[in-house]
Amino acid sequence: MILRRLLSRLATTLVTLLGVSVIVFVTIRVVPGNPIAMMLPPGATEADIDRLRALYGFDRSIMEQYFIWLWGVVQGDFGTSIQSRQPVLRLVLNRLPATLELSIMALVIAVVIGGFLALTGTRLRGTRTEGAIDVTSGMALSVPDFLWGLVLILLFGVLWPVFHISGRISPQLTSEFTTNFFLFESVVRLRFDLWRDLVSHMFMPALALAIPLAAIISQLLKQSLKETMHLDYVTLSRTKGYGENHVIIREALPNAVLPTLTLVGVQFTFLIGGTVIIERLFSYEGLGNMAIDAVINRDLPLIQGIVILFAVLFTVVNLFVDMLYAVLNPRLRHA
Repeated sequence: MILRRLLSRLATTLVTLLGVSVIVFVTIRVVPGNPIAMMLPPGATEADIDRLRALYGFDRSIMEQYFIWLWGVVQGDFGTSIQSRQPVLRLVLNRLPATLELSIMALVIAVVIGGFLALTGTRLRGTRTEGAIDVTSGMALSVPDFLWGLVLILLFGVLWPVFHISGRISPQLTSEFTTNFFLFESVVRLRFDLWRDLVSHMFMPALALAIPLAAIISQLLKQSLKETMHLDYVTLSRTKGYGENHVIIREALPNAVLPTLTLVGVQFTFLIGGTVIIERLFSYEGLGNMAIDAVINRDLPLIQGIVILFAVLFTVVNLFVDMLYAVLNPRLRHA
């Protein structure tokens, strides 16, 4: 059952990625703007323009360009960046670790905060504390992540400067790493001085991304817990003399967390997409910041590479969550 489900999802994923590639490729070529004109000095001749158009394949039809590009992608060649003249795949993969580390850190913060609020609200249900948690969650969800970023910069970067407000790491420490997974490498090497500097740079953008997601997790998990608390096996656990904390955490939580798990997986994909504005706001050197530069400079090959990579991340995360849900849910596992 699970194997058939996996094969079906893989086929759907491939069709989805193919559709995304068509939409992205066609859309960025029909919007106004000439990337070739941005590359040439004011005195460039028509011959110079024609030579560059031929170099990047812009002298062919859109259909021809697409199939040439798609064949290159199948071979691992995503083209060459118009602005930097470097392979797109290398540029994108160099920035990917920074975005992944920021997104994972934001997800961990969101799960910790959201889970704590949900458990606290369930334990103190019917009290003013639960009402305060609901109001706080509503406020956190109503404010977009980039506004939370501005608030955090004002509070912890200006009024009380305890965190860095720009960059991924202090420039003098960049040479200390051999990979682009700075946070992971600093932990593996037990270089906690590097880890502290990284966290000092990443904490505010990660928290800005995490606050709205934490509110969603808190609301959904608390609602699932309240529904689970009335089920027979929970009531039986109470009659056996177990305390309320044991009933919530050991009995109700394992079943109530399944719907939240699916939501977290879906929201994590939106979290990765949300890094675009946050990375720009904090001058964080990730894919989101690169994507904005690519759009401003009309760097079509780089835009295509970034969007396709985002699409791959979204589909892979959704596939993983779907398979994990099937494994954890006994009704699906034994169907």
